[in-house]
This record gives sequence, C-alpha cells and structure tokens, in this order.
Amino acid sequence: MAKKLYVGNLSPEANEASLKTLFSMFGTVEKAYIIPDKETGKGKGYGFVVMSTDEQAQAAIGALNGKKCGDYTVKVSEAKGK
Repeated sequence: MAKKLYVGNLSPEANEASLKTLFSMFGTVEKAYIIPDKETGKGKGYGFVVMSTDEQAQAAIGALNGKKCGDYTVKVSEAKGK
C-alpha cells in the first residue's frame, strides 16, 4: 500500500523533479510535490512524496531524515492528517 511522506526544510531551489529523483533511490515514487506560496509561487520549503510501499517509505525516512541536502537539513516523516 502506498505511503505518503512529509518532507520539510527544503531548499528554495528544490523542485518536484529533484524531490522525485532523490526519493526514487529508495523505491517507486508515485507522486512528489512541493507546496507553493500563493503570493510568490515559489516553494514554501516543504512538500510530500508518495512511495509505493511502506518498506520503501521507511527506507527513505531512515536514510534521509536529518540529513543535509545542499545547505539544508531535511526532515522526513510519515505524513499526518488527510
């Protein structure tokens, strides 16, 4: 079953393609998106990734949570809420 992940503290230069590429190292990425600011259209610094399986999602969390991506230390966890 697919698992949705929250990805926080992203670089302002991050885009959906780079997010998908990063997470595809751990399995199949069904969807990757960054939440845009309504006024500027630029990313707000966080987004979501949907991995195909729970195992792939856990591998991505374990490998990426708290790690440096460029100048930013990203936070990766299971998405909460909806």
